[in-house]
Amino acid sequence: MVPLLLVLLLALVLFGVGFAVKILWIIAAVVLVVWLLGFLFRTAGAGGKRGRWYRW
Repeated sequence: MVPLLLVLLLALVLFGVGFAVKILWIIAAVVLVVWLLGFLFRTAGAGGKRGRWYRW
């Protein structure tokens, strides 16, 4: 009975990790798209130079 429970627990943990990794990939793709769009749509600053779209 204990080995069966350990196998089920391992399967549950691996499923949770796989789901979390998939969500992280989706979030990373969304952040990449926003970052690239920031380069395309940044506004011109003083003197006609294109400024940064972020505030660091």
